[in-house]
Amino acid sequence: MTDRLFPDGAVLVVGGSGGIGRAVCVEFARAGSDVALTYHRKRNTADQVAAEVEALGRRASVHQLTIGDPVRVEAVVDEAARAHGRLHTVLAGAGTLATQVRVADMSREQWTTVVEQDLNGFYYIVHATLPRLRAWGGGSYVHLGSAGQLRWPDGDVLSVAPKAAIEALVTGIAREEGRHGIRANSVLIGVVEAGMFLELTRRGEFDDKWVRAVRKSLALKRWGKPEEVGYAAVFLASTRAAYVTGQRIAVAGGYGV
Repeated sequence: MTDRLFPDGAVLVVGGSGGIGRAVCVEFARAGSDVALTYHRKRNTADQVAAEVEALGRRASVHQLTIGDPVRVEAVVDEAARAHGRLHTVLAGAGTLATQVRVADMSREQWTTVVEQDLNGFYYIVHATLPRLRAWGGGSYVHLGSAGQLRWPDGDVLSVAPKAAIEALVTGIAREEGRHGIRANSVLIGVVEAGMFLELTRRGEFDDKWVRAVRKSLALKRWGKPEEVGYAAVFLASTRAAYVTGQRIAVAGGYGV
């Protein structure tokens, strides 16, 4: 029995230059996988992540991507496949920086933006990769979703709602594509000290009152670490989860319990 956690090829980490995406890339490399990572604007950061992956003895490739652009999505998937021979996992971790707003105050423009970039963007990724995963004999999807699926966080509709629709697609992929050796699972992320949380904190959208209220709702009285998301994502993509599909692991400190 092999000790390898992944077949030949690479994981495609969509959003690999973000705070959580960076940790995910590194954890996949630690677990023995090559990495193809995408970035939107942060080329320097993406190159740094690639260097970290390579320092761990794995191959890395870097690709510019706007997930709401279906033509570019197709091109990036083709680039990554040529660079690594095949993809064994597609990890969707990119998303719009979602301003905190309540449902009643959300503008049409805000709603249209997250649907086009996040929800449609996920569909474009699936449309580009699913035929290839079938042709390669199987593979895995891992979606970085929101712990808002467990308990509604007031003001977070622009993040939670499109991810809820994506969760429905993940379930559909798991149900329909298992016969082709394709699995699909999600990591539901709570408050993690990286990426969107740090940026919205810097902007002042999370005040002391918000911090106290959220900490009160957690079973574990601390924020998560980005590598903890990576641990869960690696497990779901690996052979250790070969009989796991259509599932969600919450890395959220007990939010919603």
